[in-house]
Amino acid sequence: MGEPVVIVEYDPAWPEEFARLGARLRGALGDVAARIDHIGSTAVPALAAKPVIDVQVSVRSFEPLDAYRAPLEELGFVFRAGNPERTKRYFREPPGSRRVHVHVRLLGSFSQQLALLFRDHLRCHPAAAAEYAEVKRRCAARAGDDRAAYVEAKDPFVWEIVRRADAWAQRTGWVPGPSDA
Repeated sequence: MGEPVVIVEYDPAWPEEFARLGARLRGALGDVAARIDHIGSTAVPALAAKPVIDVQVSVRSFEPLDAYRAPLEELGFVFRAGNPERTKRYFREPPGSRRVHVHVRLLGSFSQQLALLFRDHLRCHPAAAAEYAEVKRRCAARAGDDRAAYVEAKDPFVWEIVRRADAWAQRTGWVPGPSDA
């Protein structure tokens, strides 16, 4: 049995934690990382979340893998070669450390842009963020320790937010702002 899915209230320390981590990542990756961004729910002020810092490292190419794998592993991150998502390379926190997910994605790819658009839309629409928090709480309560069930249960609402975010991007001409680190 795994750990239960837990949604906690927003912690104002999350951006500071990301800032320290982002600086370490920038120092290790240098120009290999075109962007380093705080993504996911912990990147949205006032949004309840699983207490996991999600980081997106945008690279110009997945090859050579060692260009980013070696510096990340030197920081203690663990490469998850078995990650089934082919649009990213995935790393987890050093064993025994605070939960961190590092998503390495191709600069300009759909998945890279989507993570930034989703975050920015929720940052600019607090009512949508509050709605999302409620959905996450309900889904976590139902899922218990089944993380896959949690993700599957909230997916319809996530795609509704994506639809709204796309309409917002079309109206506003949204483009990603500068890299966070």
